[in-house]
Amino acid sequence: MSTAASLHQSRKRKNAVMMALCVVAAGIGLAWLALILGALLYKGLSGVNLAVFTEMTPPPGDAGGLLNAIYGSIVMTIIGIVVGTPIGVLAGTYMAEYGRFSKLTTVVRFINDILLSAPSIIIGLFVYELMVRPMGHFSAIAGAVALSILVIPVVVRTTEDMLNLVPNALREAGAAIGAPRWVVIRSVAYRAAMSGIVTGILLAIARISGETAPLLFTALNNQFWSSNLNAPMASLPVTIFQFALSPYEEWQQLAWTGALIITLTVLGLSIIARSLTGRREDR
Repeated sequence: MSTAASLHQSRKRKNAVMMALCVVAAGIGLAWLALILGALLYKGLSGVNLAVFTEMTPPPGDAGGLLNAIYGSIVMTIIGIVVGTPIGVLAGTYMAEYGRFSKLTTVVRFINDILLSAPSIIIGLFVYELMVRPMGHFSAIAGAVALSILVIPVVVRTTEDMLNLVPNALREAGAAIGAPRWVVIRSVAYRAAMSGIVTGILLAIARISGETAPLLFTALNNQFWSSNLNAPMASLPVTIFQFALSPYEEWQQLAWTGALIITLTVLGLSIIARSLTGRREDR
């Protein structure tokens, strides 16, 4: 056998081994995902009923629902998105449109990457020292601020990446007709990158929907209905944490049901984000 043929056979064997290892690794990952989803469906579906969405979290030993926790999660998530999204979009716009090659952008991108990978409990501790201790009590607004800090790096990264993908020829065409730069960014760059930016916002919503650690340090929890942003407020992740560790079967069942609700919400947002990304790639 010639040297070339021997080398070819050796490469084929190595390729086959690596392919088999990759398939096994992918299978292990998918198996764990299937087990988690199966456990959630098995434990959580049995507790889904109208009372979950219409009744408050119950005292120990009683039946009830998750209405106040669902309401608190929605309120703090909306405030977090409303506060964090404009900051993230504007910062990403500066990095992609005005300071693409500046040293400041390099520094901001590095800090943003650190913030993106920072454990959420650190963000919660930071907001605790910044707001909760000076105010003297936990509050929903502190929880929303913690969630907004988690939103910012996700939106910054997505906005910058999507704007960088917009061809410069589109910007040059806008500038050629005498349009100011901010008009070109608003009417050309944003329009071309809109689906990608919206995808980033949806991914940010999906991330903060299941965050527990920052809310433990900021909004804490509330057994009752509360619409006061300056007071502790219930949320699904913290309620799940509290109920899952309790010895009461009713609370444990609500914890499984709440976990299923969050999982389905995140899954729905991810599907929407993927569909928007796929639609953009098809264009």
